[in-house]
Amino acid sequence: MSTRNAVLYRMVMKDHVCPYGLKALHLLRSKGFTVDDRWLTTRAETDAFKAEHEVKTTPQSFIDGVRIGGYDDLRRHFGRKIRDPKALTYTPVLALFAVTALMAMGASYAVAGSPLTIRAAEWFIGFSMCVLAIQKLRNVESFSSMFLNYDLLAKRWVPYGYIYPFAEGLAGVLMIAGALTWLSAPIALFIGGVGAVSVFKAVYIDKRELKCACVGGDSNVPLGFISLTENVMMVAMAVWMLAMPHAG
Repeated sequence: MSTRNAVLYRMVMKDHVCPYGLKALHLLRSKGFTVDDRWLTTRAETDAFKAEHEVKTTPQSFIDGVRIGGYDDLRRHFGRKIRDPKALTYTPVLALFAVTALMAMGASYAVAGSPLTIRAAEWFIGFSMCVLAIQKLRNVESFSSMFLNYDLLAKRWVPYGYIYPFAEGLAGVLMIAGALTWLSAPIALFIGGVGAVSVFKAVYIDKRELKCACVGGDSNVPLGFISLTENVMMVAMAVWMLAMPHAG
């Protein structure tokens, strides 16, 4: 069986090692190639290489003497998907909910010896609210701007867009602690109720195609079912806690 050979040019400098060069090297080796790994160790050497091959970026890979291109080009060559940074995706919020669900089950197991308890369900919503609040608080300005596209209350009173992530985080922490239900439940009921109505109107009545601000202002999560679910969960949790005999 003949050996498959590839040549890879990548930046390896004292103060910078190109991460995409490492990814390209790993991909080629995982495909069974013997890689002639050639380092570009200075800016001058890198610029000269780009000029010689008329390319704008490194790394650059060659197979059988034919230039394949950079890391994304190499992935395409092997039939792998390339992420479009502008494409709408539910991945961020699905990953978030998956992790908070595991956190809730882990906490339940530590406290009650079982991952599947009523408290685990309560913690799941509380943890989700807190992590969602963190995503928004990374850049409140960006979040509030995106939020103004569809939230009915924020459109009437702009400061609500800045208050929302703090209110969501506070309610989530109190729900996790099972404390001050008289405060956390009304907050969750209010922001969740307004949010649910706003999303439903924007998506299902006005038929608008918008990005959701639920995981921050820089996300490409489409406004829709999952956005509505976030708000409905808050409302359901608020009603549940108010109905519980131990609510206080």
